[in-house]
Amino acid sequence: MSEAFHIVSDGSCDLPPALAQARNITVVPFYVSFDDQRYLKENEEISIRDFYQQMVERKGVFPKSSMPSASDYEAAFLPFVKAGTPVICICITTKFSGSMQSALNARTGLLEQYPDARITVIDATINTVLQGLYVLEAADLRDKDFDYPSAVKRLEEIKSTGRIFFTVGGMEYLRHGGRVGKVASVAGSVLDIRPVITLKQGEIFPSGADRGRRRTLQKVMALLLEYLKESSLDISCYSLAVGYGYDREEGISFRDQALHLLQEKGYAIEEIPVYQIGATIGVHTGPYPLGFGIIEKGIH
Repeated sequence: MSEAFHIVSDGSCDLPPALAQARNITVVPFYVSFDDQRYLKENEEISIRDFYQQMVERKGVFPKSSMPSASDYEAAFLPFVKAGTPVICICITTKFSGSMQSALNARTGLLEQYPDARITVIDATINTVLQGLYVLEAADLRDKDFDYPSAVKRLEEIKSTGRIFFTVGGMEYLRHGGRVGKVASVAGSVLDIRPVITLKQGEIFPSGADRGRRRTLQKVMALLLEYLKESSLDISCYSLAVGYGYDREEGISFRDQALHLLQEKGYAIEEIPVYQIGATIGVHTGPYPLGFGIIEKGIH
């Protein structure tokens, strides 16, 4: 293998499988279950579309996700360890999952057999589509001939710039998950009041609430504009994407609105990719999460 290092990420990165394959990225899937009995590998044994379809059709059923095991990571690392290729493994924020610990346990086990193995495990401090952007930045560093230590250093430098600004279709999944007391207290129980949420540095923070989808999406756009306004960097220095859940048409429409607004505000941007948010986060947000992921580029 001629690559300077290989990139592994857990399934929280929500990269389309074809894109991950094209960029030579190994994804270690999470598992998802609708009955607490049978856990299926995301994208391998259950598609994201099927996952959301079941959520929409089976109201009141709350699916669960389960992290990859150490043996799942060992299987992903081993071919590269045997080939002498260093590995950079990027994991979902440790505030949301123990996936990183599984990766670290796999690394420890492999080092006993292969003492010269080089495996760096990074806490992305982010998740979902934003984690995917971060993983793609790692691929860009590799493909632009950054060496292994330099790439690790640069990835650690940029991860704190990552932000997700998003809203959801309702509060029931957030409440059921029990992880978002701060957000729930902002939205309260008033009919049709929905939260606007920011994720940064591994945690979620309430960023307001409003009645109805249109207003909350306007607030999500305002958060993105505020972030760009406060930045000392040009928009070309950032990687930006829209993430959606069940409704692809809504995701594309939201992207088109965002492009128009950004161009209207004088930002030189021609496209924004649209990616589907996967089951790892969808179990907590329900079928209708929608928002932005943004992070500083590794090279600009």
